[in-house]
Amino acid sequence: MPLEVLDSETTDQRLHQLTQALNSGMFVHVRKMLHDMAASDIAFILESSPPRTRQVLWQLIDQSHTGEILDELGEELKDHLITQMSPERVAKAAEGMDTDDLAYILRSLPDSVFNQVLQSMSSQDRARVEQALSYPEDTAGSLMNTDTVTLRPDVNIDVILRYLRIRGELPEATDTLYVVDKYDSLLGGVSIADLLTCDPNASVRDIMNDDLEGIPASMDDGEVAQLFERHDWISAPVVEDQTNRLLGRITIDDVVDVIREDAEHSMMGMAGMDDDTDTFGPVLKSTLRRSLWLTINLFAALLAASVSNMFEGTLEQFATIAILMTIVPSMGGVAGNQTLALVIRGIALGQIGQSNSRWLIGKELAIGFLNGLLWALLVFAAIWLWKGDMQLGALIGGAMLINMTVAGFAGACIPLLLKKLNVDPALAGGMVLTTVTDVIGLFAFLGLATLFLLH
Repeated sequence: MPLEVLDSETTDQRLHQLTQALNSGMFVHVRKMLHDMAASDIAFILESSPPRTRQVLWQLIDQSHTGEILDELGEELKDHLITQMSPERVAKAAEGMDTDDLAYILRSLPDSVFNQVLQSMSSQDRARVEQALSYPEDTAGSLMNTDTVTLRPDVNIDVILRYLRIRGELPEATDTLYVVDKYDSLLGGVSIADLLTCDPNASVRDIMNDDLEGIPASMDDGEVAQLFERHDWISAPVVEDQTNRLLGRITIDDVVDVIREDAEHSMMGMAGMDDDTDTFGPVLKSTLRRSLWLTINLFAALLAASVSNMFEGTLEQFATIAILMTIVPSMGGVAGNQTLALVIRGIALGQIGQSNSRWLIGKELAIGFLNGLLWALLVFAAIWLWKGDMQLGALIGGAMLINMTVAGFAGACIPLLLKKLNVDPALAGGMVLTTVTDVIGLFAFLGLATLFLLH
């Protein structure tokens, strides 16, 4: 029975069907299945396939859909596929692509291939991409598209409506038409809803929103995402920083990509990995990438082990201490990571700055102390009941109070310090915090044990 791609099927089922068809040598059927799929589904299947299957699928894809599929792929896989494409094919894929996606693709190419691709492009596409490349990556200018529809303030609505009917279609995600003067400076905007429901004899000036402000082209894309989230925008105009000249617009689909990339970056950064890491990438390449972070963590672990080595005599005399010594660093690590996650999120949302960082540090220090006091008392009671040793319970409780207080302070300070040093807190914060809580926890517990049990 021939395989069929149904709308109700999950992508996982489609992937299974495609794999079975490839294993059976049904390449023509696979080509037809791919042709019937949306670009986003094909991209997902490519990212979910091992390298050999991925290579065959890429060769069977209709080349006219290459640009749409590249738009949907993760950075690492996108870069890998582009380097295998001829300049002519890259130029062909660029036709109809959004300006920001096209600029990203060209940024990832070697200079020699980049120039060949530019020469293969039409003059219109070349002009679009050269403008996009003039803005730094991860800014509003690099995110924007130039497909804006502009109006003059003195034109009647009836004329605008007739023009739009003749035009036939609007750019995707268009909810507002922008009003500019003769120098293309942004004056305001007219929503599609107002345009369709107002008096046709009114002028654009009568119904436009002149409070509309443009996003400076140099604004960081993270700040752009925050503005979209805060104001529930679908699109927003991008303007030249000094002159307020309209350059283009950013749409919600581009902002969703930024938000997703930031979330992936934070999640993967906690493990010391790049957010564009290919899940099904080659074994050797993946191994080498992970080795660097594992090496750094090994040195951090050796630092903590060296603290235990300083109190070797104490550990030799009190076996119970060796059993219980992991409790203090563990509790400090959990408490510190709670604070760390909270502060990193606040930094990402733009909620933490110079005006409130000291208050936040003081708050987390107080929370660390109160949590430390609470759990010190509980651990003291537990050790006293378990081991029948009040002094040992007091020692581990005191060490926990010290470590959890330090953990709260460090969890707030470390990401703020890393941010000031232009180091990503999501990437390095967890490892630094773990080292601090391990070292302080072991030093506090073993130090107190040495001080009070051996003297």
